[in-house]
Amino acid sequence: MRRVFDLPFVVILIGIGALAMFVPALHAFAVRDWLTARSFLYAASLFTMLAALLAVASVNSHSRNQARSHLLAMLGAYVALPLMLAVPFHEAVRNTTFLNAYFEMVSSITTTGASLFEPARLAPSVHLWRALVGWLGGFFLWITAISILAPMNLGGFEVTATDRGVGQSPREEGDVRQSIDPRERLVRFSGQLLPVYTGLTGGLWVLMLIAGEGPFVAICHAMSTMATSGISPVGGVAGGSSGLPGEALLFVFFVFALSRQTFMLDFRPEGWRRLARDTEFRFGLTIALMVPVFLFVRHWLGAYEVASQENLLAALSAFWGSVFTVLSYLTTTGFVSADWSAAQDWSGLDTPGLILAGLAVFGGGVATTAGGVKLLRIYALYKHGLREMEKLVHPSSVGGAGAYARRIRRQGAQIAFVFFMLFALSVSVVMVALALAGLDFENAMVLTVAALTTTGPLAVTAGEAGGGYASLSDGAKLVLAAAMVLGRLETLAIIALLNPEFWRT
Repeated sequence: MRRVFDLPFVVILIGIGALAMFVPALHAFAVRDWLTARSFLYAASLFTMLAALLAVASVNSHSRNQARSHLLAMLGAYVALPLMLAVPFHEAVRNTTFLNAYFEMVSSITTTGASLFEPARLAPSVHLWRALVGWLGGFFLWITAISILAPMNLGGFEVTATDRGVGQSPREEGDVRQSIDPRERLVRFSGQLLPVYTGLTGGLWVLMLIAGEGPFVAICHAMSTMATSGISPVGGVAGGSSGLPGEALLFVFFVFALSRQTFMLDFRPEGWRRLARDTEFRFGLTIALMVPVFLFVRHWLGAYEVASQENLLAALSAFWGSVFTVLSYLTTTGFVSADWSAAQDWSGLDTPGLILAGLAVFGGGVATTAGGVKLLRIYALYKHGLREMEKLVHPSSVGGAGAYARRIRRQGAQIAFVFFMLFALSVSVVMVALALAGLDFENAMVLTVAALTTTGPLAVTAGEAGGGYASLSDGAKLVLAAAMVLGRLETLAIIALLNPEFWRT
């Protein structure tokens, strides 16, 4: 195993992707879908042999700059690896183009969940493949964020960093955490987090079965929830059979996308206290509660005079639909409650989907599977704004709360503002590219936000003019695929790759 771990990271990823193809192949054999089974079995055999040949050819190949090598491997995983993953998808679906299959795999591995196909058009084993790729993409993000991006002060870690510039490789001899080889960090954190990730997914699957969901839909929704991909073989939670209990279970597991402290908890009293004090966790729960209360209270004052038992039940149903959908989009999962339509009517807003777009832009926690700007960056800007307003009232005041809070309000807020401006610039560039591909302003805006925040279902939920993916041109699909990669890898990581200093070491 040690020799396997010493292989180039991209070769290991190819091998994992090839072995994963056997899962839908076995499922297709079990349900007697012979065409799909052959498509995945042949592709799995071919790419497993290819991975073995690449492993033999690169067994003694080592890069002098491991940080650069692994960051390039991350980019390759999102851009090149879907070319391999799309082969069995294309062969199984048959009546589609390879570009459509590539788009689906980019959408899955980046945990975006955007789909060009109606659920009924794809075979169950193909749905399982999409959910599995999204699940693997979520775990890939867990370990690479902590093992690769954290030592380089990328992916949101730059907000609290003090020792180095953004995107620089670790060089300090005295900092043990930073000086560990990225390969060793990948092995160590993979061993620590894989049982947690698998156990949480399996636990949610069992709970969904108890709630009355079918085994196949339950496993797909469980994997999609942990990966925040929003992939569903039945068009979302409303198409399942678990009802309100199933939604409640998914709601509980959404919290693992609010902060990395939720899945790195050691269950000791100190761990619970650390989680209770965690900035992202508290900030995310506050947003998830305030927005539904706003949507609820806006209509409640007018409906109170004619309240009856039926109206009260309708109000509670609308409130639950808001709470579930708001937290789902804040974590960039994209599941919509069966009661969301009631919540839309209850709010009285003309375009409530735009609220979900704003929540998706906020995103979830750093080093989680959620996309968006990330809660820690939003919190840094929020604290900086509060401090600036305090200084307007009391110009000679001194901000307290310790060195950590001062760092968040100053350096953290500065780099968060830079990232937010880069995100806004990315939105503008992608929107212009989609406009050149023939989309109108409204659809271009919704699709851009959906891609950059990796919240694919947003295009259907927030689109008011028939927004979606099925009618897109080939050029628009390529633009959105690039936007998904940019949204998942983030602009700062791309800039770090373009930094000349990064290539001179």
